[in-house]
Amino acid sequence: MKLLGHAMRRFVRTGTLRVIDADGGLHEFQASPSPRVTVRLTDRSLHRSLFLNPELKTGEAYMDGTLIIEEGTLRDLLTLYALNRTNLRGQPVQRGLRKVYKSLRRYYQHNPLRRSRQNVAHHYDVSNDVYRLFLDDDLNYSCAYFLTPEDSLETAQQNKLRHIAAKLMLRPGQKILDIGSGWGGMALYLAGAADVDVTGVTLSVEQHALATRRAEERGLSHRVRFLLKDYREVQGKFDRIVSVGMFEHVGLGHYGEFFAKVSDLLADDGVALLHAIGRKGGPGATGAWIRKYIFPGGYSPALSETFAALESSSLWATDIEIWRLHYAETLLAWEQRFQKNRAQIAAIMDERFCRMWEFYLIVSEFSFRHGKHMVFQIQLAKQVATVPLDRGYMAEAEAMLPLRRG
Repeated sequence: MKLLGHAMRRFVRTGTLRVIDADGGLHEFQASPSPRVTVRLTDRSLHRSLFLNPELKTGEAYMDGTLIIEEGTLRDLLTLYALNRTNLRGQPVQRGLRKVYKSLRRYYQHNPLRRSRQNVAHHYDVSNDVYRLFLDDDLNYSCAYFLTPEDSLETAQQNKLRHIAAKLMLRPGQKILDIGSGWGGMALYLAGAADVDVTGVTLSVEQHALATRRAEERGLSHRVRFLLKDYREVQGKFDRIVSVGMFEHVGLGHYGEFFAKVSDLLADDGVALLHAIGRKGGPGATGAWIRKYIFPGGYSPALSETFAALESSSLWATDIEIWRLHYAETLLAWEQRFQKNRAQIAAIMDERFCRMWEFYLIVSEFSFRHGKHMVFQIQLAKQVATVPLDRGYMAEAEAMLPLRRG
């Protein structure tokens, strides 16, 4: 406990952390009155492992029930971490660990077809019923767009779909490709908003089955289809390509491959829209706990990394937009709904799963609220004059698009 105590004294510069060690000893690290949290450690091995790798082992210990919050809440504990994270990462052991993660990130993000399918199944083939209990009623699992503080999650997600549709400049008869189509919300919206033909691709068996059923239920099967297929296996030409929340699963070493495939699939006068999580600042590495338990193979890139790959393609970046706190508010809404339906989710999965996911949702929210994460939208075209030279057309198209279809 001596090494851990030394690290905690350097870590806590805001708030108060009280730790009851596995032998019953109380250790207090106080810099200011709040946030104030007391945790109990029930496994002596945590005294060492939390010192060596706190960002991984804190999440694991909370999941396993060997770290018990006696005073405050998980949100309080993670708020204290978020406010002091630079102090932790500045410590020599943690600096060294981050260097190791960065040096290995191409290995962790090596996502050939087989591994991509495994990674997607790990996260998305949990249970559609679980996702129904915390997502909006249209099952959009990506950043919502809050135009006003009063927007509900449902409204904010529809705002997002409409905003993207406006950037795509839809015309009757166009062929649309949705890369990473999820449960079909984007594809179904586009088909309902305009007389277009949409093909969605996903690697999730659960998502594919439900999205296909939703298209049938809405009478859109003749214009919307979902394929259980990797985007790299798609052939043909499309007038419009959209990808929402999928680029994070591509992996650093595959960015050139991704943009080359988009360019190959996009018609000469086509438009594509990429919506993804990114990071302010330079290249980084996915946190060890998120990488191990939530998104194996995943990474949220810096714009510099994205554009380094994009510049080697034949595509123009015709518009870039940055969303900052929108995902923090989205994740907060998801976590609140998750807690409201926690008992039902535990009945479907188990208590350990619930602890893992509440940890994931709050950590992710704080990465946007207190950290360096954001969302970017990059509009792409092959020809320099395909898209109007001013942004007025976006607002005009958005005003004409429906808030909700189907």
